[in-house]
Amino acid sequence: MSTTYDVGDLVRCTGTFTNAAGTAVDPTAVSFMLRAPSGTETTYTYGVDAELVRDGTGVYHVDVDADEEGAWYYRFESTGTGQAAEESRFYVDQSMFD
Repeated sequence: MSTTYDVGDLVRCTGTFTNAAGTAVDPTAVSFMLRAPSGTETTYTYGVDAELVRDGTGVYHVDVDADEEGAWYYRFESTGTGQAAEESRFYVDQSMFD
């Protein structure tokens, strides 16, 4: 599912990791990848980069400064226990004041 925001919004991207039974689990390693409309890519690793925050068992987030109009793509990825991947996107509209 994609959502539309305005330039200047702070967008919270959330990833949730569960096992086959649907129970939340903390993976061995978690990373977050972001691609801005300009093509700039950024990767954060949990435990290394403060931007990737653990909210509770299996739930992680990154707050993104939506400073460019266009399509933004992101991916949460884990390895080891709880191996999984989740991708999504959101859109940022051009400001009417530009």
